Amino acid sequence: MSSSPRSERESRVSEPPSWRSPSTWSLRSRLVVGQVLLLTLAFVVVGVATELALRQYLMNQLDSALRDTAHRSVMMSGFPPPPDFPRAAGPGPSFLDAPGQPVGLVSAVIHADGTINAGVLTSSGERGELDDEALAQLSAVPPRRFPETLVVDDVGRYRVLAIPDRRGNVVVTGLPKAEINDTMIRVAVIFATVAAVVLFVASILGIAITRRALTPLNRVAATAREVANLPLDRGEVTMPVRVPDRNIHPATEVGQMGSALNRMLDHISAALSTRQASETRVRQFVADASHELRTPLTAIRGYAELAQRHRGDLPEEVAHAMGRVSSEAERMTNLVEDLLLLARLDSGRPLDREQVDLSQVAVDAVADAHVAGPDHGWNLDLPDEPVVVVGDGARLHQVLANLLTNARVHTAAGTTVTVALTDTATQTVVTVRDNGPGIPPELQPEVFERFARGDSSRSRKGGSTGLGLAIVAAVVKAHRGSIELRSVPGDTVFTVRLPHAPET
Repeated sequence: MSSSPRSERESRVSEPPSWRSPSTWSLRSRLVVGQVLLLTLAFVVVGVATELALRQYLMNQLDSALRDTAHRSVMMSGFPPPPDFPRAAGPGPSFLDAPGQPVGLVSAVIHADGTINAGVLTSSGERGELDDEALAQLSAVPPRRFPETLVVDDVGRYRVLAIPDRRGNVVVTGLPKAEINDTMIRVAVIFATVAAVVLFVASILGIAITRRALTPLNRVAATAREVANLPLDRGEVTMPVRVPDRNIHPATEVGQMGSALNRMLDHISAALSTRQASETRVRQFVADASHELRTPLTAIRGYAELAQRHRGDLPEEVAHAMGRVSSEAERMTNLVEDLLLLARLDSGRPLDREQVDLSQVAVDAVADAHVAGPDHGWNLDLPDEPVVVVGDGARLHQVLANLLTNARVHTAAGTTVTVALTDTATQTVVTVRDNGPGIPPELQPEVFERFARGDSSRSRKGGSTGLGLAIVAAVVKAHRGSIELRSVPGDTVFTVRLPHAPET
Protein backbone atom coordinates (compact mmCIF):
# COMPACT_ATOMS: atom_id res chain seq x y z
CA MET A 1 0.00 0.00 0.00
CA SER A 2 1.39 3.36 -0.94
CA SER A 3 2.08 5.70 1.97
CA SER A 4 0.36 9.07 2.19
CA PRO A 5 2.30 12.38 2.30
CA ARG A 6 1.14 12.89 5.88
CA SER A 7 2.53 9.54 7.03
CA GLU A 8 5.81 10.31 5.27
CA ARG A 9 6.04 13.67 7.07
CA GLU A 10 5.22 12.03 10.41
CA SER A 11 7.89 9.37 9.84
CA ARG A 12 10.45 12.08 9.08
CA VAL A 13 9.44 13.98 12.23
CA SER A 14 9.70 10.85 14.37
CA GLU A 15 13.24 10.12 13.20
CA PRO A 16 15.85 10.89 15.85
CA PRO A 17 17.92 14.02 15.13
CA SER A 18 21.41 13.55 13.78
CA TRP A 19 24.02 15.30 15.89
CA ARG A 20 26.16 15.66 12.78
CA SER A 21 23.58 17.96 11.22
CA PRO A 22 22.91 21.09 13.31
CA SER A 23 19.92 21.91 11.10
CA THR A 24 18.05 19.03 12.78
CA TRP A 25 18.76 20.24 16.32
CA SER A 26 16.05 21.77 18.45
CA LEU A 27 15.99 25.54 18.88
CA ARG A 28 16.94 25.13 22.54
CA SER A 29 20.00 23.06 21.65
CA ARG A 30 21.11 25.51 18.99
CA LEU A 31 20.72 28.48 21.35
CA VAL A 32 22.68 26.81 24.16
CA VAL A 33 25.39 25.53 21.81
CA GLY A 34 25.60 28.96 20.16
CA GLN A 35 25.93 30.63 23.55
CA VAL A 36 28.69 28.22 24.61
CA LEU A 37 30.52 28.68 21.31
CA LEU A 38 30.36 32.47 21.61
CA LEU A 39 31.64 32.33 25.18
CA THR A 40 34.40 29.94 24.12
CA LEU A 41 35.39 32.25 21.27
CA ALA A 42 35.38 35.21 23.67
CA PHE A 43 37.55 33.34 26.15
CA VAL A 44 39.96 32.31 23.40
CA VAL A 45 40.27 35.88 22.15
CA VAL A 46 40.67 37.29 25.66
CA GLY A 47 43.11 34.54 26.59
CA VAL A 48 45.27 35.04 23.51
CA ALA A 49 45.24 38.81 23.97
CA THR A 50 46.10 38.44 27.66
CA GLU A 51 48.94 36.05 26.93
CA LEU A 52 50.37 38.34 24.26
CA ALA A 53 50.07 41.42 26.47
CA LEU A 54 51.54 39.61 29.47
CA ARG A 55 54.40 38.22 27.37
CA GLN A 56 55.19 41.68 26.03
CA TYR A 57 55.09 43.12 29.55
CA LEU A 58 57.38 40.42 30.97
CA MET A 59 59.75 40.76 28.03
CA ASN A 60 60.00 44.51 28.61
CA GLN A 61 60.75 43.88 32.28
CA LEU A 62 63.37 41.27 31.38
CA ASP A 63 64.99 43.58 28.83
CA SER A 64 65.04 46.39 31.40
CA ALA A 65 66.71 44.12 33.94
CA LEU A 66 69.11 42.92 31.24
CA ARG A 67 70.19 46.48 30.43
CA ASP A 68 70.81 47.25 34.07
CA THR A 69 72.79 44.03 34.54
CA ALA A 70 74.73 44.58 31.29
CA HIS A 71 75.78 48.15 32.19
CA ARG A 72 76.75 47.07 35.69
CA SER A 73 78.80 44.22 34.25
CA VAL A 74 80.48 46.59 31.76
CA MET A 75 81.39 49.01 34.53
CA MET A 76 82.89 46.22 36.63
CA SER A 77 84.69 44.82 33.58
CA GLY A 78 86.27 48.23 32.75
CA PHE A 79 87.86 48.55 36.17
CA PRO A 80 90.01 45.86 37.76
CA PRO A 81 88.72 44.62 41.12
CA PRO A 82 90.53 45.85 44.23
CA PRO A 83 93.22 43.57 45.59
CA ASP A 84 91.15 42.65 48.63
CA PHE A 85 88.02 41.77 46.55
CA PRO A 86 87.08 38.17 47.27
CA ARG A 87 86.94 36.21 44.04
CA ALA A 88 85.53 32.69 43.91
CA ALA A 89 87.27 30.12 41.82
CA GLY A 90 85.68 29.04 38.56
CA PRO A 91 85.20 29.97 34.94
CA GLY A 92 83.84 33.30 33.79
CA PRO A 93 84.75 36.95 34.40
CA SER A 94 85.30 38.24 37.92
CA PHE A 95 82.01 40.16 38.04
CA LEU A 96 79.91 37.07 37.23
CA ASP A 97 79.20 36.32 40.88
CA ALA A 98 79.49 39.88 42.16
CA PRO A 99 76.83 41.05 44.64
CA GLY A 100 73.50 41.84 42.97
CA GLN A 101 73.99 39.60 39.97
CA PRO A 102 70.86 37.49 39.22
CA VAL A 103 70.82 33.72 39.23
CA GLY A 104 71.11 32.20 35.77
CA LEU A 105 73.21 35.09 34.46
CA VAL A 106 75.36 34.27 31.45
CA SER A 107 78.32 36.59 30.98
CA ALA A 108 81.21 36.58 28.56
CA VAL A 109 84.13 38.96 27.97
CA ILE A 110 85.52 38.83 24.44
CA HIS A 111 89.03 40.26 24.40
CA ALA A 112 90.53 42.12 21.49
CA ASP A 113 92.83 39.18 20.73
CA GLY A 114 89.78 36.90 20.24
CA THR A 115 90.02 35.03 23.53
CA ILE A 116 86.83 34.65 25.53
CA ASN A 117 86.18 34.29 29.22
CA ALA A 118 82.59 33.15 29.88
CA GLY A 119 80.50 31.38 32.48
CA VAL A 120 77.04 31.01 33.96
CA LEU A 121 75.85 31.76 37.50
CA THR A 122 74.08 28.64 38.77
CA SER A 123 71.16 28.53 41.17
CA SER A 124 73.57 27.72 44.04
CA GLY A 125 75.52 30.94 43.40
CA GLU A 126 78.50 29.13 41.90
CA ARG A 127 80.09 29.67 38.53
CA GLY A 128 79.30 27.17 35.84
CA GLU A 129 81.27 26.34 32.74
CA LEU A 130 79.93 26.70 29.21
CA ASP A 131 80.75 24.30 26.41
CA ASP A 132 82.53 25.28 23.21
CA GLU A 133 79.27 25.56 21.26
CA ALA A 134 77.88 28.04 23.77
CA LEU A 135 81.15 30.03 23.69
CA ALA A 136 80.94 30.24 19.90
CA GLN A 137 77.34 31.41 20.08
CA LEU A 138 78.19 34.15 22.59
CA SER A 139 81.18 35.24 20.53
CA ALA A 140 78.93 35.75 17.52
CA VAL A 141 76.66 38.23 19.30
CA PRO A 142 77.37 41.67 17.75
CA PRO A 143 77.38 44.83 19.87
CA ARG A 144 74.04 46.62 19.52
CA ARG A 145 71.65 48.78 21.48
CA PHE A 146 68.74 46.33 21.66
CA PRO A 147 68.63 42.86 23.25
CA GLU A 148 68.02 39.77 21.15
CA THR A 149 66.94 36.21 21.84
CA LEU A 150 69.61 33.50 21.72
CA VAL A 151 69.40 29.78 22.41
CA VAL A 152 72.58 29.09 24.38
CA ASP A 153 73.66 25.52 23.94
CA ASP A 154 73.00 23.28 26.95
CA VAL A 155 71.67 26.24 28.97
CA GLY A 156 68.44 27.44 27.36
CA ARG A 157 66.81 30.48 25.77
CA TYR A 158 68.29 33.84 26.78
CA ARG A 159 67.90 37.51 26.10
CA VAL A 160 71.44 38.75 25.42
CA LEU A 161 73.03 42.19 24.98
CA ALA A 162 76.62 42.92 23.87
CA ILE A 163 78.26 46.22 24.98
CA PRO A 164 81.97 47.27 24.58
CA ASP A 165 83.81 48.26 27.79
CA ARG A 166 86.54 50.89 28.36
CA ARG A 167 89.33 48.44 27.59
CA GLY A 168 88.02 47.65 24.10
CA ASN A 169 86.59 44.29 25.12
CA VAL A 170 83.02 43.26 24.36
CA VAL A 171 80.92 42.20 27.34
CA VAL A 172 78.04 39.88 26.49
CA THR A 173 75.34 39.61 29.15
CA GLY A 174 72.36 37.30 29.07
CA LEU A 175 69.33 36.65 31.31
CA PRO A 176 67.22 33.47 31.03
CA LYS A 177 63.68 33.49 29.59
CA ALA A 178 62.66 30.39 31.53
CA GLU A 179 60.85 32.41 34.19
CA ILE A 180 58.79 34.17 31.53
CA ASN A 181 57.81 30.87 29.96
CA ASP A 182 56.90 29.38 33.34
CA THR A 183 54.78 32.43 34.15
CA MET A 184 53.02 32.22 30.79
CA ILE A 185 52.24 28.54 31.29
CA ARG A 186 50.89 29.11 34.81
CA VAL A 187 48.70 31.99 33.63
CA ALA A 188 47.42 29.90 30.68
CA VAL A 189 46.55 26.99 32.97
CA ILE A 190 44.76 29.27 35.44
CA PHE A 191 42.88 31.02 32.63
CA ALA A 192 41.86 27.71 31.01
CA THR A 193 40.62 26.36 34.36
CA VAL A 194 38.60 29.48 35.08
CA ALA A 195 37.21 29.47 31.52
CA ALA A 196 36.17 25.81 31.79
CA VAL A 197 34.36 26.44 35.09
CA VAL A 198 32.66 29.54 33.70
CA LEU A 199 31.62 27.69 30.53
CA PHE A 200 30.17 24.84 32.59
CA VAL A 201 28.21 27.19 34.83
CA ALA A 202 27.13 29.25 31.80
CA SER A 203 25.93 26.10 30.04
CA ILE A 204 23.81 25.05 33.03
CA LEU A 205 22.38 28.55 33.43
CA GLY A 206 21.90 28.84 29.64
CA ILE A 207 19.89 25.62 29.55
CA ALA A 208 17.69 26.80 32.42
CA ILE A 209 17.21 30.31 31.02
CA THR A 210 16.59 29.06 27.46
CA ARG A 211 14.10 26.48 28.68
CA ARG A 212 12.20 29.14 30.61
CA ALA A 213 12.36 31.59 27.71
CA LEU A 214 11.07 28.98 25.24
CA THR A 215 8.21 27.80 27.44
CA PRO A 216 5.68 30.04 25.63
CA LEU A 217 6.94 28.76 22.29
CA ASN A 218 6.59 25.18 23.52
CA ARG A 219 2.96 25.91 24.40
CA VAL A 220 2.39 27.26 20.91
CA ALA A 221 4.00 24.10 19.44
CA ALA A 222 1.86 21.90 21.73
CA THR A 223 -1.26 23.67 20.48
CA ALA A 224 -0.17 23.13 16.88
CA ARG A 225 0.46 19.42 17.58
CA GLU A 226 -3.01 19.03 19.09
CA VAL A 227 -4.54 20.60 16.00
CA ALA A 228 -2.40 18.38 13.74
CA ASN A 229 -3.76 15.27 15.51
CA LEU A 230 -7.40 16.27 14.92
CA PRO A 231 -9.18 14.40 12.08
CA LEU A 232 -9.67 17.53 10.02
CA ASP A 233 -10.21 15.59 6.81
CA ARG A 234 -13.45 13.93 7.81
CA GLY A 235 -16.51 14.37 9.93
CA GLU A 236 -17.49 17.15 12.26
CA VAL A 237 -14.44 18.65 13.92
CA THR A 238 -14.39 21.12 16.78
CA MET A 239 -11.40 23.30 17.54
CA PRO A 240 -11.22 23.43 21.35
CA VAL A 241 -7.50 24.15 21.48
CA ARG A 242 -6.08 27.65 21.53
CA VAL A 243 -2.82 29.25 22.60
CA PRO A 244 -3.32 30.48 26.20
CA ASP A 245 -3.84 34.23 26.51
CA ARG A 246 -0.97 34.49 28.98
CA ASN A 247 1.41 33.55 26.17
CA ILE A 248 0.11 36.19 23.78
CA HIS A 249 2.08 39.40 24.22
CA PRO A 250 2.02 41.57 21.10
CA ALA A 251 5.46 42.97 21.94
CA THR A 252 7.15 39.55 21.68
CA GLU A 253 7.75 37.35 18.66
CA VAL A 254 6.24 34.32 20.40
CA GLY A 255 3.18 36.36 21.32
CA GLN A 256 2.74 37.44 17.72
CA MET A 257 3.08 33.83 16.59
CA GLY A 258 0.50 32.68 19.15
CA SER A 259 -1.92 35.41 18.12
CA ALA A 260 -1.49 34.51 14.43
CA LEU A 261 -2.04 30.81 15.24
CA ASN A 262 -5.23 31.59 17.16
CA ARG A 263 -6.53 33.67 14.26
CA MET A 264 -5.69 30.85 11.86
CA LEU A 265 -7.51 28.35 14.11
CA ASP A 266 -10.55 30.63 14.14
CA HIS A 267 -10.55 30.69 10.35
CA ILE A 268 -10.08 26.91 10.17
CA SER A 269 -12.91 26.39 12.67
CA ALA A 270 -15.21 28.59 10.62
CA ALA A 271 -14.21 26.79 7.41
CA LEU A 272 -14.76 23.37 9.01
CA SER A 273 -18.16 24.43 10.31
CA THR A 274 -19.13 25.68 6.85
CA ARG A 275 -17.87 22.48 5.26
CA GLN A 276 -19.70 20.33 7.78
CA ALA A 277 -22.93 22.24 7.25
CA SER A 278 -22.55 21.90 3.49
CA GLU A 279 -21.82 18.17 3.71
CA THR A 280 -24.77 17.69 6.04
CA ARG A 281 -27.06 19.43 3.59
CA VAL A 282 -25.69 17.39 0.68
CA ARG A 283 -26.07 14.12 2.58
CA GLN A 284 -29.58 15.04 3.63
CA PHE A 285 -30.42 15.95 0.06
CA VAL A 286 -29.01 12.65 -1.23
CA ALA A 287 -30.93 10.71 1.41
CA ASP A 288 -34.18 12.57 0.73
CA ALA A 289 -33.76 12.38 -3.03
CA SER A 290 -32.92 8.68 -2.92
CA HIS A 291 -35.90 8.00 -0.69
CA GLU A 292 -38.23 9.95 -2.94
CA LEU A 293 -36.88 8.22 -6.04
CA ARG A 294 -37.79 4.77 -4.76
CA THR A 295 -41.53 5.29 -5.34
CA PRO A 296 -41.37 6.39 -9.01
CA LEU A 297 -38.70 3.76 -9.71
CA THR A 298 -40.97 1.08 -8.28
CA ALA A 299 -43.79 2.31 -10.51
CA ILE A 300 -41.53 2.39 -13.59
CA ARG A 301 -40.33 -1.15 -12.95
CA GLY A 302 -43.91 -2.32 -12.40
CA TYR A 303 -45.17 -0.82 -15.65
CA ALA A 304 -42.15 -2.16 -17.51
CA GLU A 305 -42.81 -5.67 -16.21
CA LEU A 306 -46.46 -5.34 -17.08
CA ALA A 307 -45.61 -4.31 -20.64
CA GLN A 308 -43.17 -7.18 -21.03
CA ARG A 309 -45.90 -9.67 -20.10
CA HIS A 310 -47.60 -8.69 -23.36
CA ARG A 311 -44.36 -8.58 -25.30
CA GLY A 312 -45.92 -10.49 -28.20
CA ASP A 313 -48.58 -7.83 -28.72
CA LEU A 314 -46.01 -5.02 -29.01
CA PRO A 315 -43.92 -3.98 -31.99
CA GLU A 316 -40.33 -5.26 -31.82
CA GLU A 317 -38.88 -1.77 -31.29
CA VAL A 318 -41.29 -1.03 -28.42
CA ALA A 319 -40.58 -4.39 -26.79
CA HIS A 320 -36.84 -3.75 -26.96
CA ALA A 321 -37.29 -0.26 -25.55
CA MET A 322 -39.38 -1.57 -22.64
CA GLY A 323 -36.65 -4.14 -21.93
CA ARG A 324 -34.08 -1.38 -21.77
CA VAL A 325 -36.35 0.65 -19.50
CA SER A 326 -36.66 -2.31 -17.14
CA SER A 327 -32.88 -2.89 -17.17
CA GLU A 328 -31.99 0.74 -16.50
CA ALA A 329 -34.70 1.02 -13.83
CA GLU A 330 -33.12 -1.97 -12.08
CA ARG A 331 -29.69 -0.35 -12.33
CA MET A 332 -31.01 2.96 -11.02
CA THR A 333 -32.75 1.16 -8.15
CA ASN A 334 -29.43 -0.39 -7.13
CA LEU A 335 -27.79 3.04 -7.27
CA VAL A 336 -30.52 4.53 -5.07
CA GLU A 337 -30.18 1.69 -2.58
CA ASP A 338 -26.41 2.23 -2.45
CA LEU A 339 -26.87 5.95 -1.86
CA LEU A 340 -29.40 5.28 0.91
CA LEU A 341 -27.01 2.83 2.55
CA LEU A 342 -24.17 5.35 2.47
CA ALA A 343 -26.48 8.04 3.85
CA ARG A 344 -27.46 5.77 6.75
CA LEU A 345 -23.82 4.91 7.45
CA ASP A 346 -22.83 8.58 7.29
CA SER A 347 -25.53 9.46 9.79
CA GLY A 348 -24.05 6.96 12.23
CA ARG A 349 -26.98 4.59 12.42
CA PRO A 350 -25.88 1.45 14.28
CA LEU A 351 -25.62 -1.85 12.45
CA ASP A 352 -26.90 -5.17 13.70
CA ARG A 353 -24.69 -6.88 16.27
CA GLU A 354 -24.86 -10.65 16.14
CA GLN A 355 -22.68 -13.70 15.78
CA VAL A 356 -21.80 -14.07 12.10
CA ASP A 357 -20.16 -17.16 10.60
CA LEU A 358 -17.76 -15.34 8.29
CA SER A 359 -16.62 -18.63 6.75
CA GLN A 360 -20.15 -19.32 5.50
CA VAL A 361 -20.43 -15.73 4.30
CA ALA A 362 -17.24 -16.18 2.28
CA VAL A 363 -18.49 -19.48 0.79
CA ASP A 364 -21.78 -17.89 -0.28
CA ALA A 365 -20.08 -14.81 -1.74
CA VAL A 366 -17.62 -16.90 -3.76
CA ALA A 367 -20.42 -19.14 -5.00
CA ASP A 368 -22.38 -16.11 -6.20
CA ALA A 369 -19.27 -14.69 -7.85
CA HIS A 370 -18.64 -18.00 -9.62
CA VAL A 371 -22.13 -17.91 -11.11
CA ALA A 372 -21.72 -14.28 -12.20
CA GLY A 373 -18.20 -14.79 -13.59
CA PRO A 374 -17.67 -18.40 -14.73
CA ASP A 375 -14.73 -17.34 -16.89
CA HIS A 376 -12.71 -16.39 -13.74
CA GLY A 377 -10.95 -18.72 -11.34
CA TRP A 378 -12.41 -18.53 -7.80
CA ASN A 379 -10.49 -19.96 -4.83
CA LEU A 380 -11.21 -20.17 -1.11
CA ASP A 381 -8.61 -20.45 1.64
CA LEU A 382 -10.44 -21.03 4.94
CA PRO A 383 -9.22 -22.30 8.31
CA ASP A 384 -10.42 -25.67 9.59
CA GLU A 385 -12.65 -24.09 12.24
CA PRO A 386 -15.45 -21.62 11.37
CA VAL A 387 -14.48 -17.98 11.78
CA VAL A 388 -17.11 -16.16 13.83
CA VAL A 389 -17.24 -12.39 14.25
CA VAL A 390 -19.69 -9.95 15.80
CA GLY A 391 -21.37 -7.72 13.26
CA ASP A 392 -24.05 -7.27 10.63
CA GLY A 393 -24.17 -10.40 8.51
CA ALA A 394 -25.92 -8.80 5.53
CA ARG A 395 -23.45 -5.92 5.40
CA LEU A 396 -20.41 -8.19 5.78
CA HIS A 397 -21.75 -10.28 2.90
CA GLN A 398 -22.08 -7.06 0.91
CA VAL A 399 -18.42 -6.24 1.68
CA LEU A 400 -17.22 -9.55 0.23
CA ALA A 401 -19.68 -9.38 -2.67
CA ASN A 402 -18.52 -5.88 -3.64
CA LEU A 403 -14.83 -6.83 -3.43
CA LEU A 404 -15.42 -9.91 -5.59
CA THR A 405 -17.54 -7.90 -8.05
CA ASN A 406 -14.75 -5.32 -8.27
CA ALA A 407 -12.24 -8.08 -9.05
CA ARG A 408 -14.55 -9.65 -11.64
CA VAL A 409 -15.53 -6.45 -13.43
CA HIS A 410 -12.07 -4.90 -13.62
CA THR A 411 -10.00 -7.93 -14.63
CA ALA A 412 -9.89 -10.01 -17.77
CA ALA A 413 -11.20 -13.54 -18.23
CA GLY A 414 -8.94 -16.20 -16.77
CA THR A 415 -7.95 -14.09 -13.76
CA THR A 416 -7.69 -16.02 -10.50
CA VAL A 417 -9.35 -14.50 -7.43
CA THR A 418 -8.64 -15.92 -3.97
CA VAL A 419 -10.56 -15.20 -0.76
CA ALA A 420 -8.70 -16.06 2.45
CA LEU A 421 -9.68 -15.81 6.13
CA THR A 422 -7.22 -15.64 9.01
CA ASP A 423 -8.26 -15.55 12.67
CA THR A 424 -5.91 -14.18 15.35
CA ALA A 425 -6.30 -13.46 19.04
CA THR A 426 -7.47 -9.89 18.47
CA GLN A 427 -8.86 -9.67 14.95
CA THR A 428 -10.10 -11.46 11.87
CA VAL A 429 -8.33 -10.73 8.59
CA VAL A 430 -10.09 -11.13 5.23
CA THR A 431 -8.01 -10.86 2.05
CA VAL A 432 -9.23 -10.76 -1.54
CA ARG A 433 -6.35 -11.27 -3.97
CA ASP A 434 -6.30 -11.34 -7.76
CA ASN A 435 -3.52 -11.66 -10.33
CA GLY A 436 -4.97 -9.08 -12.69
CA PRO A 437 -3.25 -6.04 -14.21
CA GLY A 438 -3.26 -4.11 -10.93
CA ILE A 439 -4.28 -0.57 -10.05
CA PRO A 440 -2.02 2.34 -11.09
CA PRO A 441 -0.27 3.95 -8.10
CA GLU A 442 -1.81 7.35 -8.81
CA LEU A 443 -5.33 5.87 -8.51
CA GLN A 444 -4.78 3.77 -5.38
CA PRO A 445 -5.34 6.60 -2.84
CA GLU A 446 -8.77 7.28 -4.43
CA VAL A 447 -10.22 3.80 -4.85
CA PHE A 448 -12.32 4.06 -1.68
CA GLU A 449 -13.74 7.46 -2.65
CA ARG A 450 -17.29 7.70 -3.92
CA PHE A 451 -17.75 7.51 -7.68
CA ALA A 452 -14.06 6.68 -8.12
CA ARG A 453 -13.28 5.01 -11.45
CA GLY A 454 -10.29 3.02 -12.62
CA ASP A 455 -11.38 2.45 -16.20
CA SER A 456 -8.14 3.72 -17.71
CA SER A 457 -6.12 0.78 -16.43
CA ARG A 458 -8.62 -2.06 -15.90
CA SER A 459 -11.07 -3.40 -18.43
CA ARG A 460 -14.79 -2.97 -17.66
CA LYS A 461 -17.41 -5.50 -18.56
CA GLY A 462 -20.45 -3.93 -16.96
CA GLY A 463 -21.88 -0.71 -15.67
CA SER A 464 -20.53 0.46 -12.31
CA THR A 465 -21.77 3.22 -10.06
CA GLY A 466 -18.37 3.78 -8.51
CA LEU A 467 -19.87 3.23 -5.04
CA GLY A 468 -18.91 -0.40 -4.43
CA LEU A 469 -15.56 0.17 -2.70
CA ALA A 470 -16.91 3.27 -0.95
CA ILE A 471 -19.63 1.09 0.61
CA VAL A 472 -17.01 -1.49 1.55
CA ALA A 473 -14.92 1.15 3.35
CA ALA A 474 -18.00 2.61 5.09
CA VAL A 475 -19.27 -0.78 6.29
CA VAL A 476 -15.81 -1.82 7.54
CA LYS A 477 -15.46 1.50 9.35
CA ALA A 478 -18.90 1.00 10.93
CA HIS A 479 -17.55 -2.32 12.29
CA ARG A 480 -14.56 -0.40 13.77
CA GLY A 481 -12.32 -2.20 11.31
CA SER A 482 -9.90 -1.10 8.61
CA ILE A 483 -9.28 -1.85 4.95
CA GLU A 484 -6.02 -1.58 3.03
CA LEU A 485 -4.99 -1.91 -0.58
CA ARG A 486 -1.71 -3.14 -2.00
CA SER A 487 -1.50 -3.41 -5.75
CA VAL A 488 1.27 -4.11 -8.24
CA PRO A 489 0.92 -5.60 -11.70
CA GLY A 490 -0.02 -9.25 -11.23
CA ASP A 491 -0.92 -8.98 -7.54
CA THR A 492 -3.75 -6.85 -6.10
CA VAL A 493 -4.74 -7.46 -2.47
CA PHE A 494 -7.59 -5.93 -0.46
CA THR A 495 -7.11 -6.61 3.26
CA VAL A 496 -10.01 -6.17 5.70
CA ARG A 497 -9.30 -6.28 9.44
CA LEU A 498 -12.22 -6.75 11.83
CA PRO A 499 -11.64 -6.60 15.60
CA HIS A 500 -13.13 -9.38 17.70
CA ALA A 501 -14.77 -6.99 20.15
CA PRO A 502 -15.72 -3.84 18.20
CA GLU A 503 -16.59 -0.78 20.20
CA THR A 504 -20.24 0.18 20.42
